[in-house]
Amino acid sequence: MKNYNIQFDKNGRLRHFLTIEGLKRQLLVDILDTAESFSGVTAQSIKKVPLLRGETVVNLFFEPSTRTRTTFELAAKRLSADVLNINVTASATTKGETLLDTLHNLQAMHCDMFVVRHDRGGAAHFIAQHVAPHISVINAGDGRHAHPTQAMLDMFTIRRHKKEFAKLNVAIVGDILHSRVARSQIHALTTLGVNEVRVIGPETLIPCEVETLGVHVYHDLREGLRDVDVIIMLRLQHERMKGALLPSEHEYFRLYGLTEEKLAYAKPDVIVMHPGPINRGVEIDSSVADGPRSVILEQVTHGIAVRMAIMSMVLSGSASIPLSTKVNSEGEII
Repeated sequence: MKNYNIQFDKNGRLRHFLTIEGLKRQLLVDILDTAESFSGVTAQSIKKVPLLRGETVVNLFFEPSTRTRTTFELAAKRLSADVLNINVTASATTKGETLLDTLHNLQAMHCDMFVVRHDRGGAAHFIAQHVAPHISVINAGDGRHAHPTQAMLDMFTIRRHKKEFAKLNVAIVGDILHSRVARSQIHALTTLGVNEVRVIGPETLIPCEVETLGVHVYHDLREGLRDVDVIIMLRLQHERMKGALLPSEHEYFRLYGLTEEKLAYAKPDVIVMHPGPINRGVEIDSSVADGPRSVILEQVTHGIAVRMAIMSMVLSGSASIPLSTKVNSEGEII
């Protein structure tokens, strides 16, 4: 996907959020700072701000999702937007209606944003190229290509614990080949200037071109985890695999599953992440997933603030609200 300019309007303002590839460091920092300003909203008695009041957001998911769809819905509602969840399996597309016809019908209902998840890479870009000028598109995951909001909530979680990206060694472990999350994470980490990004996994699950992205490849988990600050475990993408890429899940866990013994090779204050859903006993041992180094549930929590930030920046063009912001009983900023 080389047409990055589609993400910006003619004045250089963010119009769509489709991929992290090609974005500038300052924009990623602005997203993180804006998310920080929204992180306190959840603790308030009225968990809303009126920034997107009157806007309509459509969750258009062509793939199953729990965390991503739910956090997008919560984020939109906490920004006071109206939300429409489209059940694609029960929509007219199953009767032969084309994707463009579906989009045009939704546009006729005066919607303002499409949050799109699709099993084909490039779907979000395609939709962004064909929507009306007033509509924004956010990529909630497209095939094996990108999942930019997941990567940004991961960056937010890392910054909450580690503060300075430039000093960090980060390991991404598992099914790199099929993971849109890994691709977006690599672009985000390198753009934010981390010291080293490592990808760890069997040769069959590491794309041959990955080193061109500025990462170091390891096939031995213990060696790859040595002295890292952050470990990001990935889900095995069985639904995207073709052929026998793994001998067995048991063998995979023996070699690449994160256990307490393997965790000891990392730095003592390492944090452990996973985008979910977790396959316990395959990618990670329960003692690690539920242990003191795990920030997996924090990732889910931070997803709301980060998606609020991205949606508000895309739709309103506004930046952050002060951390001390309060709202009254009507949901108005005071």
